[in-house]
Amino acid sequence: MPDANAVHEGTCRCGAVHFQVQGPPMVTMACHCTGCQQMTASAFSLSSLYLLDGFKVTRGETVQGGLRGDLKHMFCPDCMSWLFTRWEGPNQMVNIRTPLLDNARTYQPFMESYTSEALPWAKTGARYSFEKFPPAEAYPEIIAEFAAQTD
Repeated sequence: MPDANAVHEGTCRCGAVHFQVQGPPMVTMACHCTGCQQMTASAFSLSSLYLLDGFKVTRGETVQGGLRGDLKHMFCPDCMSWLFTRWEGPNQMVNIRTPLLDNARTYQPFMESYTSEALPWAKTGARYSFEKFPPAEAYPEIIAEFAAQTD
């Protein structure tokens, strides 16, 4: 996973939408918030954070779903798979739903958020756990440690 030039492919459940991202993720995550539980119909959502400029949809179109606001939750219009979430602003990032990546088995969550809303039996083994989202000042250290462990 550490190869900066590696291209990682992914697809929705029905295969109508394909995407790719270049390089390693900035960090891998699990979110236990009730919103993610409801959107995934699971105990948590798994995602991998990338800079937006290394990401592109290569086949099909996406539609926005979920809650509307600064976060753009993008879905396949056919199977309604939640594909990724875009942040638009000074640090444009994309949070890809990890299980949709072809090599998803290599993406263990490094951090988890909203453990305050976690189902009591849902465990990820993540290195860092936060009751809510991590404070902004924690991200540089987490991202640096994640990068160092994947080198």
